Amino acid sequence: MVLAIILVTFFIRLIFLKRSIENEKRILSNGGKEFGVENTKRLTMAHIVFYLSCLVEAMVHKTIFDGMGMVGLVLLIFSMLMLMLVIHLLGDIWTVKLMLVNNHKYVDHILFRTVKHPNYFLNILPELIGLTLLSHAYVTFVLVFPVYAVILYRRIAEEEKLLHEVIIPNGSIKR
Repeated sequence: MVLAIILVTFFIRLIFLKRSIENEKRILSNGGKEFGVENTKRLTMAHIVFYLSCLVEAMVHKTIFDGMGMVGLVLLIFSMLMLMLVIHLLGDIWTVKLMLVNNHKYVDHILFRTVKHPNYFLNILPELIGLTLLSHAYVTFVLVFPVYAVILYRRIAEEEKLLHEVIIPNGSIKR
């Protein structure tokens, strides 16, 4: 059951990735621009490595679905719901990559005013912790998560710079 949940979660992520790619193409065709290309590649690789490592640990240890796995599953469900909310709020400007549309406006929604970078703190972090608990992948968490955290920290710094230098000065839209 644990392996199936990991694979289903990964498949769900691929569906969201498809949406991101569609948005990326539209943004670029309308004159938008991508930022932080190298860090995005590192973040993508770290995400894939984290998933694969959790899957391998679960297979090697023959992890069964237990109470800790249930906590992990709840965190995974929460993280996917938060991702869906963020995608809904950002609409056609949501991408996995760090991209700006022409005259990019700040999305002034209570979620973004209340939680800085909800995609990272309400989606990615609960997702990684959830995967860890579900698969009992504590070696993965100890070895891979710190590397992931450094890459994510850099991504947040890149976003903060764009927010303060480009997006916020362009004004905001209410959603």
